[in-house]
Amino acid sequence: MPEPDLDVAVIGGAGHVGLPLSLMFADRGLATVIVDTDATKIAQILTGVMPFTEDGAPEMLARVLASGKLSASTSAAEVGRARFVICIIGTPVDEHLNPSFTGIQRALDGCQAYLRDGQIFILRSTVFPGVSEHTQRYFHDLGKRIQVAFCPERVAQGASLREFQSLPQIISAFDPGALAEVRGLFAAFASDFIELTPMEAELCKLMTNAWRYLQFAAVNQFYMIARDHDLDFDRILHGCRHDYPRMAGMPGPGFAAGPCLVKDTMQLAAFSQDRFVLGHTAMLVNEGLPAFIVEQARRQVNLRDATAGILGMAFKAESDDSRDSLAYKVRKLLTLHARRVLCTDPYVQDRTLVPLERVIEESDVLFVATPHARYRTLRIPADKAVFDVWSVVPRS
Repeated sequence: MPEPDLDVAVIGGAGHVGLPLSLMFADRGLATVIVDTDATKIAQILTGVMPFTEDGAPEMLARVLASGKLSASTSAAEVGRARFVICIIGTPVDEHLNPSFTGIQRALDGCQAYLRDGQIFILRSTVFPGVSEHTQRYFHDLGKRIQVAFCPERVAQGASLREFQSLPQIISAFDPGALAEVRGLFAAFASDFIELTPMEAELCKLMTNAWRYLQFAAVNQFYMIARDHDLDFDRILHGCRHDYPRMAGMPGPGFAAGPCLVKDTMQLAAFSQDRFVLGHTAMLVNEGLPAFIVEQARRQVNLRDATAGILGMAFKAESDDSRDSLAYKVRKLLTLHARRVLCTDPYVQDRTLVPLERVIEESDVLFVATPHARYRTLRIPADKAVFDVWSVVPRS
């Protein structure tokens, strides 16, 4: 095989995690190739079109395409051209909330024929503890001298390009030399590093997301307790937090969803052999919030004869990503109880959605499922009931 002529190959690089990372490396002058099976997204990227919303990404994409530092392909053979191969395929959970290893194993099997001795293979997405070691053993059993590292991403979707440069980068590897090389790679944009063993790093990422999920569950439970007694939770929350530093980090209530938090919490639960009781309880609370809100509405509104409108279908504000959004759980529940359900979102691409104006005009009751900033200036007629766990929509 010829010597590598690229710096970085990013497997799964057309998605929300891989594409911003690819852009950042290319913008720092590293020759980078995106390798992804999604031909539609690859075509979009090569024509300078971002497949999703990411602050600053359209301008950076145009810049790195013009410089020639970024390329993209559906061919797995491209991984053989790079010094560093970064795998953006993690460990999801299946329908039983158990970790599923099929995706990452399929990726390994699909690219191993093209990998070469001397490369460094970096796992970037969240993985079940022990997957890094499994991957290192996998290459060893194949007789390939490839070093494995685990360097998890910890940025907020939509703010990746900014947070790459401001947050510490966790790095880990099984070999000191590989660890030094990985540090050098990420030094292209990061200046603060945390060195851990691979399993420490794997647990660090899971615990970070599980901690956030637990925090959201606690406040969501508080919210439900207050609402069960017809109390104004906003006033209670203000009392808890106002000028009281020990409660400064207390979040507000809302849907805790998306492609990471519940998944990573359940992975940690599985790793603990289902002794992570707090994690399971948090899942029950957070996943139960949509049903609680719909039940609150049923007690106050005759949903059977009503048109229900849902504002926002993304899993978080100012995002076009609807993966694992609890707004769809709200829609499913309302489909059972309301006469008709209308949904809208300013960012999500979904042919079942309708314009915001129509939802407000035709709905008898409104549910705020995503706290998009533009909802803060809405003027909702007083005769329409509004269920807004986020307290986003102003009410007279």
